[in-house]
Amino acid sequence: MAKANSHEIRVKDGRLVALNVLKYAILTLGAFIMMFPFLWMVLTSFKSLDEAIAIPPKWFPSLLRWENYQHVWTLAPFSRYIINTVICCVLHVAGTVLLSIFGAYGFSMYEFRGKKILFAIFLATMMVPGELLIIQNYITISKLHLIDTFAAVVLPTFASGFYIYMLREHFMQMPPALYKSAKMDGTSNRRFLWKIMVPMNKNVIATIAILSFVSQWNAFLWPNLVTQTSKTQQISTGLIAFQSAASSNVQYLMAGSCIMLVPMVLFYIIFRKQILEGVAGGTGIKG
Repeated sequence: MAKANSHEIRVKDGRLVALNVLKYAILTLGAFIMMFPFLWMVLTSFKSLDEAIAIPPKWFPSLLRWENYQHVWTLAPFSRYIINTVICCVLHVAGTVLLSIFGAYGFSMYEFRGKKILFAIFLATMMVPGELLIIQNYITISKLHLIDTFAAVVLPTFASGFYIYMLREHFMQMPPALYKSAKMDGTSNRRFLWKIMVPMNKNVIATIAILSFVSQWNAFLWPNLVTQTSKTQQISTGLIAFQSAASSNVQYLMAGSCIMLVPMVLFYIIFRKQILEGVAGGTGIKG
């Protein structure tokens, strides 16, 4: 009986090991498939033109041609594009975080007529694709004479129903007794917000800042519509002008794409913990 039991245990352990090996093999293959376009882009950026368009494909460059990046930097004003992108990202993060804090604080701590209806409208905006609002937003920005300005890029993107909802759920987890005690001590609502609520929820606020920074850096359609010159164009939209300058030189196109993507990859590596925790917390909290 003991031998039979030990044999069954070995069989089960063997099956478990086989399933684990299969699982990790599938995950490794999936990770490689997801990473392959990025790896191919990086490798191609160091190739010569002949190597970049070779058939059959040449996987690795015979020599790392760093001069490709030097040449790309002269074909388009990438330094201007990067500065513009950073300015828009900072403005977008500041506006989004402030509006999210004020909106979440109002919906969580105040009682007013129509509160539930108004909050339901905010939630409904999460179901509306941003592309549906482009025409009306463009008309509004045009009437305000803000075309080809940083304000045109960031103003329509400040309000976010998702961020307000996420921060509101964290604010509502604060003990009601804490607010009552602060009011009894004579603390104003403004002071309670900035001295108590914001510091106690700094992690989720930092997550909102990180996610909004990433979304603005990767924004393309709206900035492409409202920016017309290099003085306001972001790096994502500047790549269009660069594409015509690079012509059919694939290696230069790949180098330009790397210049855009590598900062975001490094940004994600640095803040990956906060991003994953914030997204998981935002989608897992109870409403």
